[in-house]
Order: sequence, then structure tokens, then C-alpha cells
Amino acid sequence: MHESEYFNIARCEPIHWWYAGMRAAAAGWLRRLPASVGTPPLLLDAGCGTGGGLRWLAEFGRTCGADLHPLALRLAARDGRTPLLQADIRTLPFADRSFSAITSFEALCQLPRGEDVVALREFVRVLHPGGWLLLRLPAHEWLRGPHDDFVHTRHRYSRGEVQAKLRGVGLQPMRTSYANAALFLPVALRRLLQRWAARPAASDLRMPSRFLNFLLSAWLRGEAAWLRRFNFPFGLSVLVLARKTPA
Repeated sequence: MHESEYFNIARCEPIHWWYAGMRAAAAGWLRRLPASVGTPPLLLDAGCGTGGGLRWLAEFGRTCGADLHPLALRLAARDGRTPLLQADIRTLPFADRSFSAITSFEALCQLPRGEDVVALREFVRVLHPGGWLLLRLPAHEWLRGPHDDFVHTRHRYSRGEVQAKLRGVGLQPMRTSYANAALFLPVALRRLLQRWAARPAASDLRMPSRFLNFLLSAWLRGEAAWLRRFNFPFGLSVLVLARKTPA
């Protein structure tokens, strides 16, 4: 990923509508997990980036972040509250059965083809029996656009593909849904037009006006409320909750 994008993410992550909506969706699923995930729960954010996820994940227990890029970790360390390690998510420096739950948001998609399965096996290794994995990934390879090239997204996923990979490493998918459905059609049209125009790699992440940011945040929070009980058949992201087989 371009280093400038890490600064852009760190600036936008606390208040940008997309991050607000995705936080609400992920948190809604985590709040429905049984209390037996650990006492106290210990959570790993694998591929924690600039640390935005670690801030809200603290609601669910003690947290630890791991990322390969030193700039991302330097930006994540500004809060100074969460242990951070520079590590490749394919070779995590933790003992077996270390964590009650793992989250990983837009990290597997940056690995070379096939290496996502290597990372998933590592997640299985460091999870407690009965532990949980929450993934968020960009959806549909045909939606690839200049933003994906800019942030080095190697692959976009279908729901069925993620489920198959999870089962292949011994994880049981418990909930799987697409997310960010409201903007699916306009974004899909934009991406197809960008491909036709052969647009160069560039970031889509920028702050809109306060009013538009408020409206889009409210809309995605409404989607998050829906996702607490129901799934979406289409969307720009894939959200998956899986469980390691209990001992």
C-alpha cells in the first residue's frame, strides 16, 4: 500500500461514514457471541493497520494488534494502550491457543493468491478451541477498480469462496453476509466505467461534507441493525463469522 494511504486512513478512520458503518456491523455480530469466548476474552486484530479497529474492539476484552507495515504500527501506537507487534499474519509469533477471538479486516485480500489459506491456518492454530474469527473482505473480483490497485488488494471475494476456504482449514462458518448493500449499484457502475476508461490507480478514500458523511453513516448504521438478524444477498463487502471446533 502507498505510505500516503496509511496517513489518509488514520485521518479518516475515526469519523468516515464507511468505517463507522462497518464498525457498527462487525460490533453487532460480536455482541451476539456467547459469554464463553474467554474469561477475560483476549482478542487479536490480525492486520490491524493504523489501529482503528483496536479502539472499538476494546469493548469486548483485552486486545492485541499485529501488522507487517512499520508505519501502520507507528500510527496505531499513538493511543499507547494496546500491545502491538510487527508480524506477518501468515507466521504469527504467538503460542497455540492464545486467543479467544480474532478479527481481520481487509487483510487477507492483500496476500498473494493462495496465501490467504496459510493465514487462515495460522488463525486456527492460535485460536482457543471454540474460539471465533470475524472476517471482513472486499466483495466480487469483477468490482476491482483503481482503488484496489492503489491499496494493493490482490483479490476480492465471493461469499461462497470465503465459506469454502474456512471449511478447508477446519473452521465452521456460522454467519455469512454481504454488507454495504445500499451503494452496491452506484459503486458497481462507477467501477465498470473506470475499467472502461482505464483509470490509473488512485484512492477512493476521502472525507465528504459533514452533512453527507452524517447521512451515509446513518444509512450504514441502519444496515448494521438489519445485519444483527438478517443477511444481505449482495453488497460491496463480505462479512463472515466462523468458529473453531470446540475441544
